[in-house]
Amino acid sequence: MTDTPERSAEAPAGRSRREQVRLASGAAVVVLTTLFAVFNLDKVKVDWVVGTSRAPLILVILIAVIAGALLGWIGAGRRRRE
Repeated sequence: MTDTPERSAEAPAGRSRREQVRLASGAAVVVLTTLFAVFNLDKVKVDWVVGTSRAPLILVILIAVIAGALLGWIGAGRRRRE
């Protein structure tokens, strides 16, 4: 027996170009969103369906990004099923 693990014939050689581009663009979106949120720390007025409140803009931005990502993920799942 040898101490070095053998590579399986089925093991991928690395990430494809498409995966690398997706990963890089996702990282860029995260960095830009983080910078944008950090530079916008002021409190803002938020109008809800039933009332109004004040919240830090960073929180409003993060909630909007998370909601958008969830809607995009749900929409992508529907397209795959059709």
